Amino acid sequence: MRLALPLMLTIALLVPSIAPAQDTTSAQVKRGEYLVTVGGCHDCHTPWIIGSGGPEPDMKRALSGHPQDITITAPATVSPPWGGAMTPSSTGWSGPWGVSFSANLTPDPETGVLRDFTEQQFIQTMRTGRHQGQGRQILPPMPWPNYGQMTDDDLKAVFAYLRQIPPVKNKVPDPIPPKR
Repeated sequence: MRLALPLMLTIALLVPSIAPAQDTTSAQVKRGEYLVTVGGCHDCHTPWIIGSGGPEPDMKRALSGHPQDITITAPATVSPPWGGAMTPSSTGWSGPWGVSFSANLTPDPETGVLRDFTEQQFIQTMRTGRHQGQGRQILPPMPWPNYGQMTDDDLKAVFAYLRQIPPVKNKVPDPIPPKR
């Protein structure tokens, strides 16, 4: 019986040291969810559909990017030169830069754009406007200069949230260059 008391004290001392780490992770994910929501990420990365009240995000495909079944083969003809066009799903845009498609931000191991990103590469992407912080440019209308002003902690929270949302298999096409 005398051994039980020190063992119980040891367990009681260990449990509180574990609990804050779990609470921190949960708090970080909740913060990331909040930032994704108020940052308008669903506006472009979640395909829109017509619901009973009009256009609304299709949350069954939350943050999965431009639907692979909507094919675009060339930039739209727009006027004036800096005009633009958007797909009805709100996931594809055409302008002087060509055609850009919103990325699949879900953690799908085959089609999610962040599947190969580290947390640091995600932060660098938001700071530099380049994939993985060094690849091709992120095209309009992605407001990466705005998100790049977020703190490291906020960007880490967004990354943590995106890593744990349900994966959606959806292969987003590559950008289409402008007509010359």
